[in-house]
Amino acid sequence: CLCCVLSSGPGFSIYLAPREELAYVTCTYRETCTNQPDFLATVDLNPRSPYYCQVIHRLPMPNLKDELHSSGWSAGCVCFDNITTKRNKLILPCLISSRIYVVDVGSQCRAPKLCKMIEPVDVFWKCNKGHLSIVHSLPNGDILIANMGDPAGNGKGGFIVLDGETFELKGNWENECEAPPTGYDFWYQPRHNVLISSAGLVPKRAGRGFNPDDLKKGVFGRRLNVWNLSCRTLTQCFDLGEDSLPLSVKFLHNPDAAEGYVSCALSGIIYRFYKACCEANTWSVEEAIQIPAKEVSGWILCKMPAFTADMVISLDDKYLYLSNWLHGDIRQYDISKTCKPRLVGQVFVGGSILRGGPVTVCRDEELKCQPEPLVIKCKRVYGGPCKMQLSLDGKRLYVTNSFYSTWDKQFYPNVVREGSVMLQIDVDTEKGGLTVNKNFLVDFGKEPNGPCLAHSIRFPCGDSTSDILA
Repeated sequence: CLCCVLSSGPGFSIYLAPREELAYVTCTYRETCTNQPDFLATVDLNPRSPYYCQVIHRLPMPNLKDELHSSGWSAGCVCFDNITTKRNKLILPCLISSRIYVVDVGSQCRAPKLCKMIEPVDVFWKCNKGHLSIVHSLPNGDILIANMGDPAGNGKGGFIVLDGETFELKGNWENECEAPPTGYDFWYQPRHNVLISSAGLVPKRAGRGFNPDDLKKGVFGRRLNVWNLSCRTLTQCFDLGEDSLPLSVKFLHNPDAAEGYVSCALSGIIYRFYKACCEANTWSVEEAIQIPAKEVSGWILCKMPAFTADMVISLDDKYLYLSNWLHGDIRQYDISKTCKPRLVGQVFVGGSILRGGPVTVCRDEELKCQPEPLVIKCKRVYGGPCKMQLSLDGKRLYVTNSFYSTWDKQFYPNVVREGSVMLQIDVDTEKGGLTVNKNFLVDFGKEPNGPCLAHSIRFPCGDSTSDILA
């Protein structure tokens, strides 16, 4: 639970809470040639524990090839007059099977157990939805889950709703006629009565892997959607460019701030969205960051985009973090001036452009030479940084390196063969700066049933991507 909320500057607050001691990490065996169910790993993060950096518990799911992807708490909308948030249930939607698992982490936090399962047929028949992605709880306590497609894998955006107490499937959130062509992530601000969602991609096409022939064919999304939160209606759509692939969406944590960011994975552009007119409740977007593509040889295209797979904003709204899955770096931006983010930290933890690999960088607007491979505790780290989670005090950034099993197998086959990792990046919260912690490594290549792929990270004490202040 959260200890307290303190003022930290004009207009917003931050949490003070105990240091994170556990992490729940979603792990999948899909595409690894290991015929085992996905599982939820419990990782010990307490430096004083004899099991530090180790998986201390594994909760296997009852089915195969679900592709556990994202995770979210059953309670995450925090009001200032009721700041104690109980994180007793973790919701695990499945990207491929479209199942939903509800896990009890409150009874035994170090040994979670499965307490409910919603089968795909229920999601298909009741909602005509599938390929479930991001989870947040709503102000009324219900749980909202974004989806990427319909049951057949065609592109279809929108959301499904679970009852916040019984976890029964209630149906679709939005009106059927207003479902966007595709969907993936979302975030909302109750004080501004707005929810903003990103586009994602078409599951059955992208599920075969990244194919350059799919470019300019509508497989990769291009829209940013603005919703009226209370009426559940689509009010505005922004076209961010063909094949821009908007993925991660984050509002500032300040509940009064009417602005945030969306990262576009294939264009390398991060847009700032903001309320342009309070009276009309209209929103605008502007380019805030552009990470240039690198001209390369030995890769699938002659230009490698900055594939920004994830984005995190610190609870004090001081820093924004980006994971660049293809290039291999994590970036820290000072967003004190929200319209002009300033790069203050960068560290490479893998990627496709490492020295000695198959890819040669022919022209690079940022780097003078290709980065060196990363080795931690005698293990070579393959793959690129993907899903991130930031401690409440902003001093420790945790990262995994699996994006999506099919794309992992295509771009980083060594990750599929040897398993992914979880790393810790130490953060300079005063001046900015990132450093890889060489004493921290969770090696998912050493799992009892064989190497697996790790993705989403959650802390039971609270994290920087769960709670939405109301």
